[in-house]
Amino acid sequence: MGGTGIISPACAELAVEKGFQLYLLTRGKTKRPVPEKAHILRGNIRDRASAETALGDMTFDVVVNWVAFTPEHIKRDLELFGGRTGQYIFISSASAYQTPPKKLPVTECTPLSNTSWEYSRNKIACERRLLQAYRKGHFPVTIVRPSHTYDCTLLPMHNKYTLLDRMRKGKKVIVHGDGTSLWVLTHHRDFARGFVGLLGNTKAIGEAFHIISDELLSWNQIYEIENKGVRSCSLNF
Repeated sequence: MGGTGIISPACAELAVEKGFQLYLLTRGKTKRPVPEKAHILRGNIRDRASAETALGDMTFDVVVNWVAFTPEHIKRDLELFGGRTGQYIFISSASAYQTPPKKLPVTECTPLSNTSWEYSRNKIACERRLLQAYRKGHFPVTIVRPSHTYDCTLLPMHNKYTLLDRMRKGKKVIVHGDGTSLWVLTHHRDFARGFVGLLGNTKAIGEAFHIISDELLSWNQIYEIENKGVRSCSLNF
């Protein structure tokens, strides 16, 4: 579910390349390319009846939900996929980690606590519900926490293509703060390389993983790299 979003298409493409038989539960409204060998299940995961009709009596080795954001979504998935999947991968968020962290580096063992963002608190609540289902009923959950992941349709900076247009014209752009704060960016194809290795991996059940780049950059550096790229290519996305 959610296999035609921002991060997931690279994972879908690589999974097919690796020989996985891929099914995408989709409403069919995406403009993003879908792997030719993917099987399309037409349905709406937000509509229980629609999802049940699309899934029928199918069972899966792995179910991945990229678009579960609240405990209510998790409750539905536990009912839909309990007993019909060997592994359920929940896409959480690195923003669920303690903010600001009391200890660096941030690892999968860092406490989950974010008082600033409801999105993150909901992800934390989702994780807790899934781990409860794992401990009490052996629901085969694996948790994945992406950080700031991007592709050519979602640039990592604010103002998106307006900013690129200004760079191409040699105009000034605004960098938040003083530009020296550090950040980690991950391209969705790099994320996919780590993610696909978790599919069907029984050792990953009951575990949480964050998948991020190992490159730490300041925002000044990020803008400088982008500016250099803008001036050296035509940016035909």
